[in-house]
Amino acid sequence: MSVPATEQATRAAADEPLLSLRGIQKSFGAVHVLRGVDLDVRPGQVTALVGDNGAGKSTLIKGIAGIHGFDEGEYVFDGKPVKVHGPKDANDLGIEVVYQDLALCDNLDVVDNMFLGRELGPKLRLDDTAMELKARETLDGLSVRTLKSVRTQVASLSGGQRQTVAIARAVLWNSRIVILDEPTAALGVAQTEQVLLLVRRLADRGLGVVLISHNLNDVFEVADDIAVLYLGQLVAQVRRDDVTRGEVVELITTGSSEKHGTPNGEVR
Repeated sequence: MSVPATEQATRAAADEPLLSLRGIQKSFGAVHVLRGVDLDVRPGQVTALVGDNGAGKSTLIKGIAGIHGFDEGEYVFDGKPVKVHGPKDANDLGIEVVYQDLALCDNLDVVDNMFLGRELGPKLRLDDTAMELKARETLDGLSVRTLKSVRTQVASLSGGQRQTVAIARAVLWNSRIVILDEPTAALGVAQTEQVLLLVRRLADRGLGVVLISHNLNDVFEVADDIAVLYLGQLVAQVRRDDVTRGEVVELITTGSSEKHGTPNGEVR
């Protein structure tokens, strides 16, 4: 049976990367941190970015976010080459990053944290009602059921709830790509499961999600594809179903595998 043309077009659109990096180079002084990195992030999919400490993961996501400018390479967003000179440029594209420290203020409630620095209302007067409604709407849209009140102070929340607030804040601003830096680090089993469900929901809503994680159990639970960095080179980006945990570990620790070859394309 043939596939209708409209369905074929929808599938093709989903396969087109929302973000494409090509030949990305970045050095800090004499240290060459990123070496010709190619990376694709597709809408509606979770791309896990993995690699050992020092592989270049943090530098890569900070470059995507506009914190560190890339020295060389092409940055393509939604099919068009763009220049990202700072975080505002990345935010304007719809790219948000949830860093490991979450950047939440314990003395503020959920609503105030979600709108921190982007408050609604005219000068010198905040529209608390509009912000509360928008916060509730965003959390409901993500099917978050673990927060009893959006007026709860963040200091009283669990680790999983705090991560949820940080992720909800990231998607509040019509985001198209959300980058999550070790979102399950230091969480218990139940809280980890809640956060991973939320990560999957982000992709199901059509966002491109980049998940940075050292936990391969988490990676294999939610990722659609896996990108492996080794000493500043992206040595593989493969579909999750086409690779085993052992092969991913081999790529992380040696930069090559029998199946996926070496960074320069040679097969061992």
